[in-house]
Amino acid sequence: MEIMYVYTRKRSEFGRPCSFSDRPAEVNVDIPPDPSMASSFILRNPVDSYVQHTRDMSEHEVNTERVEVESRGVNHVEGGWPKDINPQEVEQTIRFRKKVEKDEHYVNTIMHLGTLMEHCVKQNNAINIYEEYFEEEEMVEVEDESPSAKTINVIRDPNVTKRTATHLSWHPDTCKKLAVAYSSLEFQQNMKNMSFDSYIWDLENPNKPELVLRPSSPLVSLEYNPKDSHVLVGGCYNGQMAYWDTRKGGLPVEVSAVEVSHRDPVYGAIWLQSKTGTECFSASTDGQVLWWDIRKLSEPTEMLVLDITRKGVLENALGAVTLEFEPTMPTKFMVGTEQGIVIACNRKAKTPLEKITSTYSGHHGPVYALARNPFYPKIFLTVGDWTARIWSEEIKESSIMWTKYHLSYLTDGCWSTVRPAVFFTTRSDGTLDVWDFLFKQNDPSLSLKVCDEPLSSLRLQDNGCIVGCGSKLGTVTLLEISSGLCTLQRNEKMLATAMFERETKREKILEARHREMRLKERARSEGQGSEVEERPVESPQEVLDRARKEFFEVIEAELQRQARAETQHLGGKVKDRAGEEAAAAQGEESQLPKDKEEEEEEEKDAAKEP
Repeated sequence: MEIMYVYTRKRSEFGRPCSFSDRPAEVNVDIPPDPSMASSFILRNPVDSYVQHTRDMSEHEVNTERVEVESRGVNHVEGGWPKDINPQEVEQTIRFRKKVEKDEHYVNTIMHLGTLMEHCVKQNNAINIYEEYFEEEEMVEVEDESPSAKTINVIRDPNVTKRTATHLSWHPDTCKKLAVAYSSLEFQQNMKNMSFDSYIWDLENPNKPELVLRPSSPLVSLEYNPKDSHVLVGGCYNGQMAYWDTRKGGLPVEVSAVEVSHRDPVYGAIWLQSKTGTECFSASTDGQVLWWDIRKLSEPTEMLVLDITRKGVLENALGAVTLEFEPTMPTKFMVGTEQGIVIACNRKAKTPLEKITSTYSGHHGPVYALARNPFYPKIFLTVGDWTARIWSEEIKESSIMWTKYHLSYLTDGCWSTVRPAVFFTTRSDGTLDVWDFLFKQNDPSLSLKVCDEPLSSLRLQDNGCIVGCGSKLGTVTLLEISSGLCTLQRNEKMLATAMFERETKREKILEARHREMRLKERARSEGQGSEVEERPVESPQEVLDRARKEFFEVIEAELQRQARAETQHLGGKVKDRAGEEAAAAQGEESQLPKDKEEEEEEEKDAAKEP
């Protein structure tokens, strides 16, 4: 619509009330009738008339100046000292404090304020203004609701050549912004016109990215700083580390040098808990874990080679695919590798060899996701090959629980932030599965077909209600989970604790039994080995002759067995036939005595007759 005329008015004049008053009617125009025009009057027949039943609407636009918001802070320092007192001198301040505390006015003021403060404290202890009165009723309503999810937003890669959404990161303060890292991870599939850009999206305006991040190489991982939401760190496809300050634009503030960076794509980059809030660490498939301070990215502050033989040889290192760090356990972290092994590490170990504390092996392929349970840090989840597995730190041999084997690969997974027994997994057929192990363990509580292409990344908001799923074609789908899956149920923590403890105890018993069986097998094999050592060493020809002899002995034994079986079969038939003949002969013999008896009776009868 073209603006033909612009009306301008001061902001203070908007909304000024109208003042109406009563007054008598006034005649502004009086037109008397003209009789001469009656002759020219024509009666129209028929008459068509139209009535519009909708209100007439008009469109207006007002251009107002945009309000620019600027964040400012105040630094409070110690003050109120007299001019002759230097606050930096401890002795002067102590002397002045003692002088003031002896003042009668100071004592009276403190006594008066103490009474008021005591009253407020007692009042707070007596009444809980945040008490939930109907918490139980809400839980009952939630339990009846069936698991479901609905799509609330879809964000697409704005480039013509689509790339995989490899990593998602939610804004730490407001959940209305999402940082997405885009790159193509397929070998030698990067086209010449493929964009390197990644984006920060505002969910209220998903059609256009709020900020375009322009790295020197496509980003594989991207994370918001939990202490400063303006700062992000990213791991590039070429192994470099970079960080951005959104207040300074889309170009990186600093990038690590290629010589000191990773040699492969950086699949994991996580911020550490530090006083400065500027420390992070990264992992790559080159087998290294590097620690960084973004104030000085010219070189890493520390390095660890993921060699499980504890020799520190980079050629023997396992490639890292995923990285895990729990802020409540600041010295520990875990790494998921391409070989399906999870490596548990301790950063504060005395020597580099002791930094690798233990390993967990249970997947047939790369470990694509690794996350500790937010309620039970000793329980962690791994996703790889066709299954998701739940592990306990205490059990090294096997996982304590696992899902069924799916028909398609699993690509990512994470725990629910509000329910201890609920976790999410994504599959390469575009399906999102929500598992509730307290409800059922054989099948997911909810399976949702998000898209046709494979899902590649997964990230849950801190409130546990909205989950973002990134796909191979760069589409990020935001789903809102039903309240039943994101609301803590009654006694759920206690039930989950009992379930994890029960499964851990069961695996401990099985592990001890397997260890005992392995020891017996080893002792048996060692005994057989000593016997083998006593035998003289045979030449190849002797071994061949012995094998030929054993082979013919086996053949001869088999032929003899078959011959015996046929003989027994024939013997059985002969016995049956002989039995029939014996039975017939016995019948005839039994009949002969009867004939002799009859003859004797006839002779007696004949002797009695005259």
